Amino acid sequence: MKLGERLQTIAQMVPEGVLSIADIGTDHAYLPIYLVNHGIVSNAIAGDVHQGPYLSAKNAVNFSHLEQSISVRLGNGLEVVNPGEAEVVVIAGMGGLNIIDILRARPEVTVTVKRLIVQPMIAAPAVRSWFQDNGWQIVSEQLVREDGKLYQIIAAEPGERQEFEPILYEIGPLLWKNKHPLLSVHIEELIAHLRNILASMASSAEAIHSEKYKEFTVKLKELEAKRACL
Repeated sequence: MKLGERLQTIAQMVPEGVLSIADIGTDHAYLPIYLVNHGIVSNAIAGDVHQGPYLSAKNAVNFSHLEQSISVRLGNGLEVVNPGEAEVVVIAGMGGLNIIDILRARPEVTVTVKRLIVQPMIAAPAVRSWFQDNGWQIVSEQLVREDGKLYQIIAAEPGERQEFEPILYEIGPLLWKNKHPLLSVHIEELIAHLRNILASMASSAEAIHSEKYKEFTVKLKELEAKRACL
């Protein structure tokens, strides 16, 4: 099985020596099947809250003859995982606030996890902030372009709070530090997104005088300053 660039990058962020992972929102269980087939992990949990993807995952695991190594489970978020069952938890392809809700709902599970790997579709800054405030340290960040879209992937491990500039919640502190090859594209996309928001707000006098408008204007200037430093 060949993974797409996004899932391949997530697979590469699973540390060596890990025995078990849980893939939440697994869809077709492509990632767990790949990780087990390549000997990266011994066991995996493939969880999904929706019946359709759950059945697709179950069929894919059965087709691969990996029923003894991959447990496919129907349920919401980390409800499908017992404490201590997974050393690594992957939550990819969801909104950032949804990811936070999933992590927040089962602290008895996350406290036993060695690494979280998340790929938020939106609200990545909120995820980074949640990590900072809840005893998780960002240890790796990647950018991946797939089918014309840029994805952010963030890995975190239990650790002390990190100190970095507020604007780096938007950019990604390690993406900035390591000057990722796609960093300039990433910052350009963030700038374009903010300009669109400000343009839509500009038609309302009330919006222009709001705190949000001021906040977005400051953030835009900070992103433009970072772009100038590349």
